[in-house]
Amino acid sequence: MTSHLFTPLQLGPIVVPNRIAIAPMCMYTADDGSATDWHLHHWMNMAMSGAGLFVVEATAVERIGRISHGDMGLYSDANERAARRALEAARAVALPGTKIGVQLAHAGRKASSQRPWEGGGALKADQDPWPTIAPSAIPMGEAWHTPREMDEADFARVRQAFVDAALRAVRVGFDLIELHMAHGYLLHSIQSPISNRRDDRYGGDAAGRRSFPIEVARAVKAALPPHVAVAARITGSDWVEGGLVAEDAVALAGALRDLGLAYACVSSGGVAMGQKIPVGAAYQAHLAEAVKQGTGIVTRAVGMIVTPAQAEALLAEGKADMVAIGRAALDDPRWGIHAADALGAELPAVPQFARARKATWPGQALKQG
Repeated sequence: MTSHLFTPLQLGPIVVPNRIAIAPMCMYTADDGSATDWHLHHWMNMAMSGAGLFVVEATAVERIGRISHGDMGLYSDANERAARRALEAARAVALPGTKIGVQLAHAGRKASSQRPWEGGGALKADQDPWPTIAPSAIPMGEAWHTPREMDEADFARVRQAFVDAALRAVRVGFDLIELHMAHGYLLHSIQSPISNRRDDRYGGDAAGRRSFPIEVARAVKAALPPHVAVAARITGSDWVEGGLVAEDAVALAGALRDLGLAYACVSSGGVAMGQKIPVGAAYQAHLAEAVKQGTGIVTRAVGMIVTPAQAEALLAEGKADMVAIGRAALDDPRWGIHAADALGAELPAVPQFARARKATWPGQALKQG
């Protein structure tokens, strides 16, 4: 029987050879937004993982939109040159048909933060912090910077910054642009009543709070050539009383579908310190299922999807059209290849690594036993 996981999938103007995506994961290792040798290694590794799609980490559209000093960006010529170098190296070793995208983001009130291994909180006065912006002047939590409330000029600048960064991404050579509308960052915080208390056209009711992310998506889609796919990562739940719920994700995804976006990746949380997330195996899959059933947009599930059997089941049960593998791929950079072996699917290996496939190396049996 053919594996659901290893069937091709149309994503707007592009086709991916299988339904495994490497989720965008911050490396916190850039130099003023520019990819370094670490990214060269990481992108090459993920391009050889067996995943049909690799999405590069959250990449800031303006300098103050970085989460930390180590975040990627596409706001300068130097950023663009560095990304092109790393992408060319990744493409040189990628498995046939592999597509590579980039997630464009603005951290909003979660910007000016420490790297996770430095504590993950707001940058202290001696750590070169910078001013942050948000829909309302509400800090993320205690000991966090209070952001400046955005005015009309900020909205116009950020919208154009997304367009400019997307055009840079096209020049770099990415196949796909994923807009980050989740995890408490700017395009999510504008949607959530937890962080947006405005009463103008970008606030008020749910439709008003959704309007700016939709404006950004429309502007980016209109600016790009037709061969580049545009997609989004959205929020299925804030996991906070009074916050966003699955119905909000369905409404946003429907609007994005109407704009011609290629897929919605459904994640959750990140907008409040008091969130109560029921973390467990594939714990966000029901949110992806709600979006898929409610809109018909191609939907990607993400979050604690660890084994090939889990991923295959999510697709077979119709809960999603694609799965995103994150930390499991950091732990096992050949996750896709191993999934093909486990599910009996055909997938070419990098020839230099082919001798380690299950069919050719008896040590695999010893490892399992």
